[in-house]
Amino acid sequence: MAGDHKSPYRGFAIEFAQHREYSPGDDVRHLDWKVLGRTERYYIKQYEQETNYIAHILIDGSESMLYKGSSAEISKLEYAKSVAACLSYLVLHQRDSVSLTLFDEDIRQHLPRSDARNQLFRVLETLTGFEPEGETALPHVLHEMARRVQRKGIVIIISDFFDEESDVIEGIQHLRFAGHEVLGLQVLDNDEIEFPFTGLVEFEGLENLENFKTRPSEIKKTYLTEMEGFRERLRSGFERSECHFVTMDTSKPLDDALGGYLTFRKETG
Repeated sequence: MAGDHKSPYRGFAIEFAQHREYSPGDDVRHLDWKVLGRTERYYIKQYEQETNYIAHILIDGSESMLYKGSSAEISKLEYAKSVAACLSYLVLHQRDSVSLTLFDEDIRQHLPRSDARNQLFRVLETLTGFEPEGETALPHVLHEMARRVQRKGIVIIISDFFDEESDVIEGIQHLRFAGHEVLGLQVLDNDEIEFPFTGLVEFEGLENLENFKTRPSEIKKTYLTEMEGFRERLRSGFERSECHFVTMDTSKPLDDALGGYLTFRKETG
């Protein structure tokens, strides 16, 4: 069943888009005889094709996504799973297709795209059963997805993006070169955004990092500067690639960030 979105690819079905000059080998059935009669030149009529919209949803399943701060009810991974479930429901509800990929250093699980009614249940089952275990290698996964995914669509990356920013942006550009739209949803705990710690604190290392004991008051200013710079470099890299980048705080209701972005997307087309 056709979805609600128009394809960017020209075809010969549904709705007129434009003319182009006839080339040897073109199907003469699509010649515009009225234009031929007026201009004595051969033109082919091209049309927009109604097509299924494909959302390729990628979820970072590395250990850093397990973090859950004092003001959050769920971990970053649980929040990311909720985002993926909501987006899957919305896409499938409008009769379009969803695929799901979970990754850390490599792709761990992949659910092929489908617009079938039971696809949502497959998505939920896959999300529920997944547990993180390794380090992240987001740039590698982005390049791999750009090579693997043949049907163009929107690639939605749900991650904390804790990786080398320049390498991540190269992966984004590869996806863009392959013809995909890209949306980055950066899921962060409020602790990572505000750094509210006091006293003497020992931070537990994830993804093979050592534990680190310090007084947060002595490093808070530097940390916040570095974190904001990290987020801004990612945001700028996405914008240069003509992609959207949204930060989501796990202490905030899901509908705040997700609803705000969807409203913005609808208004801007």
